[in-house]
Amino acid sequence: MHPMIEINYYLLVSAVLFSIGVIGVLVRRNAIIIFMCIELMLNSINLTLVAFSSFLGNINGQIFVFIVMTVAAAEAAIGLAIIISMFRNKESLNIDEINILKW
Repeated sequence: MHPMIEINYYLLVSAVLFSIGVIGVLVRRNAIIIFMCIELMLNSINLTLVAFSSFLGNINGQIFVFIVMTVAAAEAAIGLAIIISMFRNKESLNIDEINILKW
């Protein structure tokens, strides 16, 4: 981190990004947009972890961010495959129209 920027600014940006992600998940009905909002929330948490790691002078937060990014990449690949298969079956990405688990 740059020594002139305080940790409060990083936490504020992270909170704003997380709030945008939560609002997107709650308001939107498109599966792709919901998926992107979940990724936005993960990245805001990663920003918080890196900020605290740098502020405290400990590398453990940055290592944890690396692990979270690896899991997020695997989740993105599997999630997109599921979304593509739902689109092929139902021809819609609207969450309200996809009732795949109903009998």
